[in-house]
Amino acid sequence: MPTKQKINIVSDISEKFEKAKGIYLTDFLGLNVSEMTELRKQFFEKGVQYRVVKNTLVKLAAKNAGYDNLGEYLNGSTAIAFSYDDPTIPAQIIKKFAASHNLPKLKAFIFESQLMDESKFNLVANLPSRDVLLSQLINGLASPMSKLVATMKSPILNLMSVLNSLKKQKQS
Repeated sequence: MPTKQKINIVSDISEKFEKAKGIYLTDFLGLNVSEMTELRKQFFEKGVQYRVVKNTLVKLAAKNAGYDNLGEYLNGSTAIAFSYDDPTIPAQIIKKFAASHNLPKLKAFIFESQLMDESKFNLVANLPSRDVLLSQLINGLASPMSKLVATMKSPILNLMSVLNSLKKQKQS
């Protein structure tokens, strides 16, 4: 019989599954306490929640949120990273941390409501953050306008130059 505490955990995780834009299931087995603390700190600094939850509770929560197909990835030790703003941030943190520690190991992830396996991970981890993409878009949109202004300004400057030359010739 489920306890009130387990029911609350399932409800909380279900809510996180529904709200998060990026959800990363990792195997953290092998990380010592200081490494796990360091990883949690990196996630916290970027606004990502990182939790260790029992697989049975995660299966129930995922099913409640509409992710029935996560069962095959929920075996062994599992920690979940939830990102609500930018779904690429956890991938970048996991990739960077795993490069120096060989852990955590990614099991699967949900990117903008799409379940993906580790084969697509590097593609997502190498994406620029949302802020960088937005600034690139703004620069791309502003570039033609600034070129248009420069092009329109050029004939006027040339005309001004010619008129100034004529004025100097007439004065001499």
